[in-house]
Amino acid sequence: MSVEIVLNVGRQAVWTALSVASPVLALTLAVGLLVSIFQATTQIHEQTLTFAPKIVATLISLLVFGPWMLARILDLTRNLLGNLNSFVR
Repeated sequence: MSVEIVLNVGRQAVWTALSVASPVLALTLAVGLLVSIFQATTQIHEQTLTFAPKIVATLISLLVFGPWMLARILDLTRNLLGNLNSFVR
């Protein structure tokens, strides 16, 4: 297996991981920012107020983006397993 193949497989894996994680992370970041702004303006510093909306946003984003995320991961897996004979010579 050549260096180019290893780098290409690694690049595909990293790109897939980033693209799969980005919708969940972006939505959770946006909700966290909104909660922080709300807490700063109202001066309410309750710990559960920071975690509960983020957990709900994460679960909703997993429900919405879950099928797409699974499809991306399965595409990478099919690609790796389909080309397995060219990796192991």
